[in-house]
Amino acid sequence: MGKIVAVANQKGGVGKTTTAINLASELALLGRQVLLCDFDPQGNATSGLGVDKKTVARSVYTMLTGDCAPLEALCATPIEGLKLLPADNHLAGAAVELIAQPDRITRLRDRLLPLRHRFDFLLIDCPPSLELLTVNALTACDTILVPTQCEFYALEGLSQLTNSIRQIKKLYNPALDIEGVLLTMYDGRLNLTVEVAQEIKRFFGGLVYGTVIPRNVRLSEAPSHGLPVGLYDKFSRGAESYRALAGEFLARNQPGAGRRAT
Repeated sequence: MGKIVAVANQKGGVGKTTTAINLASELALLGRQVLLCDFDPQGNATSGLGVDKKTVARSVYTMLTGDCAPLEALCATPIEGLKLLPADNHLAGAAVELIAQPDRITRLRDRLLPLRHRFDFLLIDCPPSLELLTVNALTACDTILVPTQCEFYALEGLSQLTNSIRQIKKLYNPALDIEGVLLTMYDGRLNLTVEVAQEIKRFFGGLVYGTVIPRNVRLSEAPSHGLPVGLYDKFSRGAESYRALAGEFLARNQPGAGRRAT
């Protein structure tokens, strides 16, 4: 049964969608069967893989509402082995529509269940806030991958996120765990970057990935072409860093690898 990993951070602008797209793509390029679920109403993971959210007939929204079966909502992507569960313009109103439903917290978990055996990994790109859609994602997932920018305010965001994880574990998903913490937009020439990275490592210990994601123009350009950076420019620093992250991610998920302690 495939592992569900939510890519989440309550703070925006930390490289969350970039990480979701490019980690999913690199895992697929390494031969894994991967599903990327765009659960952010902005739909950037959808457009970043070349799909127009304004024209999709079936989406994660229609799957949630029961207007289509989970398999019917899947889209092809430029990478064999990577499928997309796209967002559309209706997803922004989904939280309001679900609020009165008795299964409002577990709707995504239940809808993803028929897909788990078809994929090795199911990655969920979450909204940058703790609202009903994000709570659905954190209830559905096995682990959370946390991208974080190396700046002062990121530390505050991580503190808020860990508090939220504790609440989700207590109320809805007792088995929820942190997959790993990823340092993004990393610039080792800056003292602040190094200081924040040290503080994050002090708090999270071995959960922090050894791979860091640098600031890279190609990473910023790739979404406008509807491609992951590994297809847009596979020799760029951005592509190399996400390739390394995928290798580290798989190594941690080998049978018997165990969890790294904080």
